[in-house]
Amino acid sequence: MREYIYDTWNSIMNAQANPLRHIKDNHVRHLILQILAWMWCITFSLYFGSFIVFGYTVVAHFLIVLSVVVTVVTFKKAESFKHHDGTLNYEKAQGRYEDIW
Repeated sequence: MREYIYDTWNSIMNAQANPLRHIKDNHVRHLILQILAWMWCITFSLYFGSFIVFGYTVVAHFLIVLSVVVTVVTFKKAESFKHHDGTLNYEKAQGRYEDIW
């Protein structure tokens, strides 16, 4: 039973095991997973007959997605401040026009 639950979980949630692994672009794959998450959020809310639950889950999903986006943007921006040897490029990090007034 434990193995069945583990295999079922991986077949849906593991990006290397589910059928979406055939989509090469990670951004498109992530977008499709988010659309599926919203679909299930709406389905469960309507099944239980509560639009309040729907509202809570929409807000919760939006906050989670927003948090992930902010984190990815922050990490990508931080990567742009590094030299190829791994040291920090202070000139680029400070900006070109530090004291213009």
